[in-house]
Amino acid sequence: MSTNTPIVDDTKCVGCEECVEVCPENVFVLKDGKSVPVNADECIGCGICLDVCFTLAIAIEII
Repeated sequence: MSTNTPIVDDTKCVGCEECVEVCPENVFVLKDGKSVPVNADECIGCGICLDVCFTLAIAIEII
């Protein structure tokens, strides 16, 4: 069984909150002006966050 782990590059994240708004599993929150995957274990790997991240700050690692 594989696990999806969302990773945010905080040097690229501009805090637009798009990923926070679209994630169906509420994986992301905004902390100190940057997106943080606080519920990473809930990630289903749908990729919606990747589609809305215009700075390409998000990646999903499949373990």
